[in-house]
Amino acid sequence: MSTDTQRRTAFIGGLRDLAIFLEANPAVPVPIDPAIITYYPEQGTDEELCAEIDRIAALCGTTVDPRLLPLGLYTVSRCFGAVHVEWTAILSTAHPDVPQPRHEF
Repeated sequence: MSTDTQRRTAFIGGLRDLAIFLEANPAVPVPIDPAIITYYPEQGTDEELCAEIDRIAALCGTTVDPRLLPLGLYTVSRCFGAVHVEWTAILSTAHPDVPQPRHEF
């Protein structure tokens, strides 16, 4: 789990630095599509992975996306403007040959 204070501080600082840089440099392009940041929990059983995603869902006030369950992806997400953050557990039922779903923003 990456709730380590130093890692959190570095990640949040990096996001702030990016925002400050982009504001100061309007000629630098930004993506047309939303930026996606994905967190994958550490290894564990499917039950442990789902419990971690359920915990995060409760903290974010969201629920698991049922459309992704048939692909073996246990995912919650939240959008912050054009930045889409998702927390995804790849379950043992996931198949490597199944194409990743398109995100709808």
